[in-house]
Amino acid sequence: MTETAGQGTTQDTGQDAGQGTAQNAAPGTGQDARKSTGERLRERRTAARRQARRALSRAGWGGTLRDRLTHLMEAAPDAYDLDEPADVYGDGVVAALEERVATLLGTEAAAFFPTGTMAQQVALRCWAGRTGNPAVAMHPLAHPEVHERHAFSQVSGLRPVRVGGGHRLPTAAEIRDLAEPFGALMLELPLRDAGFVLPTWEELTEVVEAARERDAVVHFDGARLWECTEHFGRPLEEIAALADSVYVSFYKSVGGFGGAALAGPRTLVEEARTWRHRYGGTVFQQFPTALSALVGLDRELPRLPEYVRHARVVAEALREGFAAAGAAWARVHPEVPHTHEFQVWLPYAPEVAAEAAVRQAEETSVLLFANAWDATGPGLACTEVTVRAEGLEWTAADVHAAVRDFVDRLPRTV
Repeated sequence: MTETAGQGTTQDTGQDAGQGTAQNAAPGTGQDARKSTGERLRERRTAARRQARRALSRAGWGGTLRDRLTHLMEAAPDAYDLDEPADVYGDGVVAALEERVATLLGTEAAAFFPTGTMAQQVALRCWAGRTGNPAVAMHPLAHPEVHERHAFSQVSGLRPVRVGGGHRLPTAAEIRDLAEPFGALMLELPLRDAGFVLPTWEELTEVVEAARERDAVVHFDGARLWECTEHFGRPLEEIAALADSVYVSFYKSVGGFGGAALAGPRTLVEEARTWRHRYGGTVFQQFPTALSALVGLDRELPRLPEYVRHARVVAEALREGFAAAGAAWARVHPEVPHTHEFQVWLPYAPEVAAEAAVRQAEETSVLLFANAWDATGPGLACTEVTVRAEGLEWTAADVHAAVRDFVDRLPRTV
């Protein structure tokens, strides 16, 4: 997330404008003196992530080039035969990855894309050609509406139509009552900006049925679909079978270098390959990204249910810890996380909460809140919490102690 509301992205990747231009400059001189408070805070948080002794997660993208390449080369021989020729325009290891995804999701075929933005535009453009209707119904907080600079309408001739609202996915009644026809319903599972929330399995099947009643196709924005099996109590292929097409990401849950896949009927995927080429997405070689995706599917995908279960332990401990520490007000959303990611809300300006989080890591080497804080209303700050392998080591007592120390670093008045 960002320290300033409306900055256009809620992903704290350390790639903010101006970051990294003068990290070694002396404080108060030269380039360092020209940095904003937010830029300096981001740099401190990046350093804290790397140096902290304990954290709830350590996202791979935050590592050095050497770290990332070393990890890949250690794990890749178990994922793919490295004596095979490198890929050329989508064969070899890329084709193997596509086959793996189609098998995992139970679809006829899958196509690799360099980005999810491209994959979803292509999928929905293909469906619009088949249905004759370019309108795509989606939640107002869906990723294309919030984070893609209106790419659907500006690039692909699609027309987003908002349905539902609040911090939940659209209901079947809202789908049935939508005032205008739509060719496709896009459901983001989980809905990240609403707190990584999911419907119940019954609610999801009812929504899909309502869309079918409207003669619409259903597309799952499954950037984090890998995380959903624990909540739904269903395997991936059963979840994916509800939709006509599914997009999945290779870095948001399983730790790949990047990339995405579109999965669905073979005829749709073949048409999508044509549009992928037209959009500039048929890249000469993608073997590092494809290898990292296969490694992630081997190593991280089986562990995601465990992360989800422990995220619920951490979330409960956070609520208890804030109450015991005498915090004026705090909210964990959802109270019982649907995935291994969730939100924490506090009644402070985002820069105040962010400063307390970074100072805690700098002074104690314990990084409780690793992500940026966003302004979600007057005097309200929100951050995202992710629990990965490192977080499994944290007991409820560990979380209580870290929360108490964090609250002590916050001002007593807001």
